[in-house]
Amino acid sequence: MKTENVRYQQGLAKLNEIDGEAGEKVIAALQDIAPDLARYVIEFPFGDIYTRPGLDLKSREIATVAALTALGNAAPQLKVHIHGALNVGCTETEIVEVIMQMAVYAGFPAALNGMFAAKEVFAERQK
Repeated sequence: MKTENVRYQQGLAKLNEIDGEAGEKVIAALQDIAPDLARYVIEFPFGDIYTRPGLDLKSREIATVAALTALGNAAPQLKVHIHGALNVGCTETEIVEVIMQMAVYAGFPAALNGMFAAKEVFAERQK
């Protein structure tokens, strides 16, 4: 079992590897209202889950983009993870395809919302 400090340090390193500045902004935005939530986000998803063997970061980000698209109500988080997916080697085509596939499982409204989030991210990265 990892100690709390190891979980935090590994999580912070993984967050920076995947999300870079976008991840840092999310954590910083929580510091004045819910620093414990910021710590939990670093320790559990990034320190415990993202560091597990079995899936590479590209696969984890594709799964995360699919899940957030399927939720249909997590556009800010979806945008962060679309950036993350691109940062770890996903192509725009792969992201578009996974979002399109969510139309089958989550419905057209969720897929449309996801596609518009992707469109914003792609445009932002072209600047």
